[in-house]
Amino acid sequence: MNRDESLRRIHANEGVWDMVIVGGGATGVGVAVDAASRGYRVALVEQDDFGKGTSTRSTKLVHGGVRYLQQGDIPLVMEALRERGILRDNAPHLVHDLPFVVPNYRWWEAPFYGVGMRVYDVLAGKFGFGKSANLSAEETLERIPNLEDDGLKGGVVYHDGQFDDARLLISLARTAHEQGAALLTRARVTELVKDGDGFVCGVRFDDLMAGTAHTLAARVVVNATGVFSDGLRQMDDPGAAPIIRPSQGVHIVLDRSFLAGDAAIMVPHTDDGRVLFAIPWLNRVLVGTTDTPVDDAVLEPRALEEEIDFLLSHARRYMERDPKRSDVRSVFAGLRPLVSADEDGDTSEISREHAIRVSESGLLTIAGGKWTTYRKMAEDTVDVALTLGDMETRPCVTKELNIHGYHANAERFGRLAPYGSVAPEVEAVMAAVERGSNPIHPRLSVTVGEVVWFVRYEMALTVDDVLARRSRSLLLDAAAASEAAPTVARIMAEELEEDGRWESEQVEEFQALASGYMVAGIVD
Repeated sequence: MNRDESLRRIHANEGVWDMVIVGGGATGVGVAVDAASRGYRVALVEQDDFGKGTSTRSTKLVHGGVRYLQQGDIPLVMEALRERGILRDNAPHLVHDLPFVVPNYRWWEAPFYGVGMRVYDVLAGKFGFGKSANLSAEETLERIPNLEDDGLKGGVVYHDGQFDDARLLISLARTAHEQGAALLTRARVTELVKDGDGFVCGVRFDDLMAGTAHTLAARVVVNATGVFSDGLRQMDDPGAAPIIRPSQGVHIVLDRSFLAGDAAIMVPHTDDGRVLFAIPWLNRVLVGTTDTPVDDAVLEPRALEEEIDFLLSHARRYMERDPKRSDVRSVFAGLRPLVSADEDGDTSEISREHAIRVSESGLLTIAGGKWTTYRKMAEDTVDVALTLGDMETRPCVTKELNIHGYHANAERFGRLAPYGSVAPEVEAVMAAVERGSNPIHPRLSVTVGEVVWFVRYEMALTVDDVLARRSRSLLLDAAAASEAAPTVARIMAEELEEDGRWESEQVEEFQALASGYMVAGIVD
């Protein structure tokens, strides 16, 4: 999968696309997979990179949502648990079981949360990842040896799924490509094309790499732009009332030493009523998240100081070793595209269910939802699009469609396991490239050969693409990623046949970006 091939596909289709999808996050790419695998002609355009916004800034969980269970949203929990199981079946190289421990410090917590987790097990049914159980204080510490033990009375363990959101998204993009879709990044929609009756019949977009403008005719245009959905809706109808209530979620990343053992910590009730997680992830510890209403949707949201303090203060309550600001390797923020007609109230109470809207001119918008249910969101969207575009109905096949790289025993590939069945191909590139097996930085595991792979086969076009999403270097260690930027730019410039000026600009841009992921200048 590369950009030149995508452009060839777009230019080769001189007729009308069945669907043109705007937005290259989990929702848009999921729709592309569904529609293309049913045999429809599909094009997707994305203004930046796959998952540049919300889709690569999650808590890295494929889960049913214990908080939604607390809120009594049983249908959403059941749907998510079912989709969690389907995703594990279709992408075992990317989704794995992770035990979560709910530590109990009050006498009533063990029976209360124990019953709740057993309900979670029952709702999961055949899609369960493992049975929950009550733990003694000793058993709890066996699972998390450096948990705060002062006043610890026991715990409850339950099971959910974990994944790397960006790696899954790239795998989905490659799946859509394999099914015949044309996916183009750095393609910004500038206009919705309408026919004589005022019905949306295509898009105009600027190719930001080539500086050219293009038009795609479509039976249906799908707005899958997440937190930016209202922008496209108001491009269609300037008077359209906003439906998106963006909410910011922040995570901090600590060294793995702060959380010993293989289990995660789940705190069911923080000071603001949210669920908090401390999760082992890629040899680091991820702590999050917050829920802060924001007014403006931006591609690079920034954590607020009070959000960082909130996460650190809660982490100190449960970790034997208290993390300080200087221990934070990276901090990242993402915006949830919550759908609500009510402009007042707490965003944490807004349902995470997805919503489909069709405007009077026929623009189809899919918004809301969460990563775990992306497949069902896509199925529902395509079903509506078929009716809207008066297309032949073909059944959805994604319940049993293997995602690119499918491998039942990918753990045999060690660190390269998330590449699944293509791991040997990645290894071959690493072997063929000079110093291909060398890490790009002493504190980062990604290698020179992998950078080459990202450019050749995963449409990585900037240093940001490589260090933030094809690898997770920026999220794992922002300072190390910043220091690695010149090396990555040099490798990419050779692959992309760019000059020294491009290299310098890429390094400057990325290092400015990375500075926003660092917690600096604050005394502990």
